[in-house]
Amino acid sequence: MTAAADRLIIFDTTLRDGEQSPGASMTRDEKIRIATMLEKMRVDVIEAGFAAASKGDFDAINAIARTVRNSTVCSLARALDKDIEAAAGALEGAERARIHTFIATSPIHMQHKLKMEPDAVLAQARRAVTKARHYTDDVEFSCEDAGRSELDFLCRIIEAAIDCGATTINIPDTVGYAVPEAFGEMIRAIMERVPNSGKAVFSVHCHNDLGLAVANSLSAVINGARQVECTVNGLGERAGNAALEEVVMAVRTRQDLFTVDTGIDTRHIVPASRLVASVTGFPVQPNKAIVGANAFAHESGIHQDGVLKHRETYEIMSAEDVGWKTNRMVLGKHSGRNAFRTRLQELGYSFPSDVEVIEAFARFKTLADKKHDIYDEDLHALMSDTARDQEVPERIRLVHLSSASEMGSTPKATVTLEIEGEEVTTTAEGDGPVDACFKAVDAVVQSGTTLQLYSVNAITAGTEAQGEVSVRLEKGGRIVNGAGSDTDIVVASVKAYIKALNLMLNSPRKAHPQITV
Repeated sequence: MTAAADRLIIFDTTLRDGEQSPGASMTRDEKIRIATMLEKMRVDVIEAGFAAASKGDFDAINAIARTVRNSTVCSLARALDKDIEAAAGALEGAERARIHTFIATSPIHMQHKLKMEPDAVLAQARRAVTKARHYTDDVEFSCEDAGRSELDFLCRIIEAAIDCGATTINIPDTVGYAVPEAFGEMIRAIMERVPNSGKAVFSVHCHNDLGLAVANSLSAVINGARQVECTVNGLGERAGNAALEEVVMAVRTRQDLFTVDTGIDTRHIVPASRLVASVTGFPVQPNKAIVGANAFAHESGIHQDGVLKHRETYEIMSAEDVGWKTNRMVLGKHSGRNAFRTRLQELGYSFPSDVEVIEAFARFKTLADKKHDIYDEDLHALMSDTARDQEVPERIRLVHLSSASEMGSTPKATVTLEIEGEEVTTTAEGDGPVDACFKAVDAVVQSGTTLQLYSVNAITAGTEAQGEVSVRLEKGGRIVNGAGSDTDIVVASVKAYIKALNLMLNSPRKAHPQITV
């Protein structure tokens, strides 16, 4: 960051808004791992979750609050006493804690969702901010659906929130309705019209429904916003949120236009991206800016020639600066337990006991027998599988499977499952080996779920690479995501399917933070 530049605060909500992506649920240990990586990246504020949503969210926020020391840890709370009390309880033990409370301010939300008059919404916002200030001096207030709110009412409620002690004011484009020029002008107008605006940091939280989340965020920064709320890989509800990596690198690369810079250690951007993709089962598209596999690839002869002569002819940033090809160590079947443990610790994993090291190392050796070189991406997948198995009770466990398919014949699969301690074997036919396996499993489990997504992603390059499969299931409005990895795609598929079924059977439904207050 240049000496003359203002600080742009990076508020990461991967663990809260990112987790609201259908099927992107994370275990407590996975959240801690991601939070540790975000802290290493020097993210300013980590929104760890929505404490009132469930006991699991409460416990995960509390664990992160007691683990993270260098970033502010934040919990979301509706403008309700019970939510604010839950957030305060979850943040106990944090070095720096923030309560982020919100209420809807657009006419359509106030009328149809809240069923409240504007004056009542204003009064509730005052009460919420005042209560939150009893627990912490760091209080953020958000005007939900600000992008479709009336400017006069926005200014009234923001002025009141600051008077009651809010230190950060967030202007969310909740439904991704804004366009850059108009959104930037709105931010500038609010800051000019609110008399006490100088007492708070103004923030933006943009959704990507029109593909403009990053552009809207940057327009807001140019017009005075000094905090951007974003997620790794742009993860989030519907079309996602503003991507952290794109916001950070746009500001860093175009210092000729921006008078701000972030404190982000950009060398951790790619490792963070890979970790989030592995944990959530949401792969990064190859042509994704900054973190996609093709982001720094050049196939055109003209481009290749230019880059070889002078890198900046076709590259506006360094691949190494964002974490490509740095700190990379390849492990194999001859690697020892110490090298294995050391590399995992460098990737942000910790082992409370030697037993856990031994169990993880045993899985590593099994994988090493199947493929020659094991990369960081393989380790992330291995540890994600291990964490899911440890945290979600295996009411259904895969014991054995065999499948057969050839041209001109109907594929068939035989699957042996252990259900509540009892082994059951069944055979089914399908359109392919994976379909046959799923039908065999469902013939025993009879889950009543609907398969919404089946996705296969190669974890690394090469024909011996592990395949990482994501399976999304829905039942009665509940959506869960299961991920499995193996060098055999059929095995990986069944692992993912069974993990999703176990999640469906064991995980309680969480409240949504935008439920009517």
